[in-house]
Amino acid sequence: MMKIDRDLLSIQEVRNLIQQAKDAQKILATLTQKEIDKIVKAMAEEGMRASQWLAKVAVEETEIGVYEHKVVKNLFATKRVYEGIKDLKTVGIIHADEKNRVYDVAEPIGVIAALTPTTNPTSTALFKALIAIKSRNAVVFSPHPRAVDCTSQTAEIMHKAAVHAGAPEGIIGCIHYPTLEATNILMKHPDTGVILATGGSGMVKAAYSSGKPAFGVGPGNVPSYIERSADVNKAVKAIIDSKTFDNGTICSSEQALICEKLNGQEVRLVLKDRGGAFLPEEDIHKLERHAFRCDGSLNPDIVGKPATYIAERAGIKVSPDTKALVVELGGVGMNFPLSREKLSPILAYYEVENWQEACELSKKLLTLGGMGHSLSIHSEDHEVITRFALEKPASRIVVNTPSCLGAIGGTTGLVPSLTLGCGTLGGNSTSDNVGPMNLLNIKRLAYEIISPEDLQRQLFSSQVETDKDEEVVKKIVMEVLKKISV
Repeated sequence: MMKIDRDLLSIQEVRNLIQQAKDAQKILATLTQKEIDKIVKAMAEEGMRASQWLAKVAVEETEIGVYEHKVVKNLFATKRVYEGIKDLKTVGIIHADEKNRVYDVAEPIGVIAALTPTTNPTSTALFKALIAIKSRNAVVFSPHPRAVDCTSQTAEIMHKAAVHAGAPEGIIGCIHYPTLEATNILMKHPDTGVILATGGSGMVKAAYSSGKPAFGVGPGNVPSYIERSADVNKAVKAIIDSKTFDNGTICSSEQALICEKLNGQEVRLVLKDRGGAFLPEEDIHKLERHAFRCDGSLNPDIVGKPATYIAERAGIKVSPDTKALVVELGGVGMNFPLSREKLSPILAYYEVENWQEACELSKKLLTLGGMGHSLSIHSEDHEVITRFALEKPASRIVVNTPSCLGAIGGTTGLVPSLTLGCGTLGGNSTSDNVGPMNLLNIKRLAYEIISPEDLQRQLFSSQVETDKDEEVVKKIVMEVLKKISV
């Protein structure tokens, strides 16, 4: 029997999935808002029921993160996201400006290529399936090669729930043989409408260079500043809880703690009480060599792993109850590798004189690898908070809350999302917390509210600087109005 090459299998599979998705989306696009909302509700409820199982298979397959925390992420991606989108209008006229007689009409994009990461494979798939169907789009998932089983199970669960509630077969698909060739075909296929990419910077860059519209996310290198007016106990608890949530795999988790020399001693004491282990200089160098490879890339062996595991692999002795490895650094940049994003419970630590120094240091950290992403501040001084928000190259500034949950809209009023845009600062097409409205084409229906003659009178109601200018402008306007009347 002839053995079929895996690459060929994957290429044929993705072509079949796109064709099925295209056919199904044409049917989905004809459904009413009530019918769409019924399907989305059924999907969210089924996703909630499956949250524990999907967390289990995700941890077993990827060996990344914490089971209990992945349950929370799956529930966030279903229950919290559903609550945030259930009342959105995504069919027909979704907004009416009666005064100006302009009406916004929602139009689905078509087939969405959804790239998912190994760090949050099931929660990201649950989230993307919901926002795709809410906006009447089909979705085809390209999972990370080390998260194929858990991602495909997630897609299957959501597909069955959608179909049972009235969606057409094939509306949600997933590649079971993920290869680079298959992902490239998915992104570049003529019937792919948009790419929704969540993952490493290389994958996101590939999405943007595919020739298709894309929503990608940049890396996060989130600074967290504890200002002198902050409640230190509350702030440190929030940072440690956030940094260790799912072992630091959410891109909006804190990467560096900045405090002032004025409150530094208190911050250090609370950090130690909360499970933070300050490493001596020689151990910092050991951790640097283990955390980053020779080419400067992050060692995947530390991603989503407990602090004690990382310490042991790096040859560092810490207490068994250590929750985070704290490294006090003297600068930012390539000479200080641990000042970068680490996707693990490793926390850089800095002390500064005042909020102005904290401001400049935060900018350096964001410039190093988190431009346009997120920043957190703990403070009771509204003026300092406002200055921080105005001056930082971050799309989300969360205040007095764990950054990993605040930035995704869990503990704040931001749009609940597991795809966080970084705007042009981070090389992204949006700075939004991506949701269903990003996956719609909005058409405008506009009625005449002023006649061409009245428009001309308005344009010439104010005196121009010279008669010559007036004659030139008048001539141009008359020519335009003649063309309009023809």
